[in-house]
This record gives sequence, C-alpha cells and structure tokens, in this order.
Amino acid sequence: MPSSITPGQIKKNNRSQIYSFIYHKRKVSQQDLLYALRLSRPTVAANLAELEADGLIFKSGQIEANQIGRKAVAYSIVPDCRVAVGVEILRARVKMIAVDLYGDKLNREVVELRFANDANYYKQVCAQINRFIDALYIPRERILGVGVSAQGLASRDGRSIAYGAILGCTGLTIDVFEEQIGLPCRFMHDPAGAAMSELWMSPEMTNAVYLSLSAHPGGAIIHHRRIMVGKHGHNCTFEHIQARPDGERCYCGRRGCWDTLLSRRALVGDDTLEAFFDRVQSGDVAAIARWDTYLKNLAELIASLHLFNDVDFILGGHLAPFFTEDDIRRLYDEIRKICPFEETDDFISISKMPSHNITVGISLPYITAFLEEQGVEPILEDEE
Repeated sequence: MPSSITPGQIKKNNRSQIYSFIYHKRKVSQQDLLYALRLSRPTVAANLAELEADGLIFKSGQIEANQIGRKAVAYSIVPDCRVAVGVEILRARVKMIAVDLYGDKLNREVVELRFANDANYYKQVCAQINRFIDALYIPRERILGVGVSAQGLASRDGRSIAYGAILGCTGLTIDVFEEQIGLPCRFMHDPAGAAMSELWMSPEMTNAVYLSLSAHPGGAIIHHRRIMVGKHGHNCTFEHIQARPDGERCYCGRRGCWDTLLSRRALVGDDTLEAFFDRVQSGDVAAIARWDTYLKNLAELIASLHLFNDVDFILGGHLAPFFTEDDIRRLYDEIRKICPFEETDDFISISKMPSHNITVGISLPYITAFLEEQGVEPILEDEE
C-alpha cells in the first residue's frame, strides 16, 4: 500500500511548482500563478514571500495589462543568485566564463598562458580563476562550482583526466584546482561540454550526435536529452577510429585516425580558417581542392556513424560558422553515394551555439543540478 503524501512534501512541491513556473515564464504575477497552478492565494503569497526572503526571486516591476486599475506586481527569479564558471585549458591560453541560472554570460576572459604540466602552471591558472571570480563581485557561497576542460577525456566521476595526450596531462586530478580555488570543481571532455550547450539551446532536441570540428575533431552522443559518457568515459571518440591505416600519424600514436583527416591542421595547415575560406570564396584552386577533400572525408565519417546511429547530426566547433547551404547539400550527395539506404536531407544541421560553447557547456551541470533541486525540470545529465 503506497504511503500517503506528507504535509512537508506538499509544501515542497508547491514551492517547486511556483519557482519553476517563474523560471520558465521569466516575469509573472501572483494571479498568473493562481490560474496556472490552481493553488490558493494564501499558499502562493506565502511561497512568494519565502522565495523572496531566500534571495531566489524579486519584484521585477509590474505586469502590463489592458484593463483599468492598479497593475499587478511582477515576480522574476534572481538570475545571478547562483553562478557557475567554466574554464577551458588550451596549449597557449586559458578561457574563462561565468554564467547565471539562464546560462547567460556574466563575464568572459581569455588569458594568454603557455601550458605546462607542473605545479607552478596550475598555481598560475588557479590564481587567474580566483581573480576572475573575485571580479564578479558575487559572494563565494553563490558560486556553484567550476567546470574544467583540458583537451582530454575525463574520468566518469570528473575527478581526473583519464586520457590527455594532446597536452600531456593524463592522470591530472581535480584536487589541484579544488584545493586552490576552494569551490567544487569537475573535469569534463570538451566535446561533451559543447554538446551540453547545444542541448541548452535546443529544448526540442531528444537524440543526436554532436560533431565538434575544431583544432581536433571530437564528438558526443545525446540520448534522451542526456550526454552519454560510456562505461569507461570514452564514448563517441570517433576521432581515434583508424580510417586510413597507411595515413599520417595521429597524436594517439596510430596512423590514419579520423583526427588526421578532420583536424583544422589537415584542412588549413598553418593558416587561419578565415584566410583559408577567403581563398575558397575567391576561387583559389588549391584551397577549393582541400575543402572538397575535407567534405568528402566528413561525409564518409557521417555516413558510417549514421548507419550505426540513425539520429540527427549537429556540426559544431570552430569550423561550423563556415559551412554554407551548398556545403551541406554536398555532404548529403556524398553520403548518398556511400549509404545503401535512401537518405533524405533532414538530419544534418549547424550548431546553434558556435561561440563559447565549451566553456558555457562545462559550467551547465552545476546550473542544472541547482535548478533540479528547486524543482525545475532537469535538462542535462550524464548517462552510461
């Protein structure tokens, strides 16, 4: 026989419903809550007062209405009552961003700092993170945590870098950061963070494969609005599938991995993406040929992955803004040459968040965990 719902559970549920409604609607009146949630006026009033006293909501003006008379007081959540920070560690710089409960940027900074896998480097990085957090002028108790990516695979619990061949930081533990920052910290694989940003921007998305096309390619699988990390933490690491056994050597030590075919260097060499695509647009024969080869390689990869996982594919990373509609059509044409089944032009799209996607994404688990505690429907989780 199921146990009865206690008064405490009812009270908690009422508070959660009210906070969640305000969060999603952004600006509501007491009357809006009464009609939408079918709660009594005393219940709504008491919860609004409690949420306001806790610093979670505030009176945000008045609701515009057509009728004559006093306008209703509007309530909104306090977006920065909790904040999360994302830090992306690269070979030559460190990127930092702070976001509020809506995932909106509060501040962003890039610090030029050459990577070194030693105590002095991490001390400098943590000093920069602390300075960045202090400049927000937000009490530390309102900072939920710091997400960190270091161009490597994170362990399932986010406590260490399980594979960090690009920077040579395999085995690095998150304790290095937590001890010097004094806040909860967690590692996350950079493509997984980018995929989380995509989920945040696309509430309608359910299942997809996210392909990050940047300095090094990477990917993430989205399943039922969760990022799949795999049993050992290296889910969707297609970049290390050997595509050309006699090809160039990959940083993993083997030859001909997809990374050697779809990295930024494979496309533009030492040039910038902007300069390369300027040459493509101007009709440079050599640049057009390299782009054609890149698109054929990308189509081959997508075709193989699509045969295994028949879902939508999202093209993200630094390369995403340079894709044109003609490029996408060419991908479909090449895919149809490879796949044995009829393929329609309806499963490839460009990222909705090509900028700051990694730093924002690795901060979002802290935001979603807090929102879930408040009763807001969770958006992102990890799944084996």
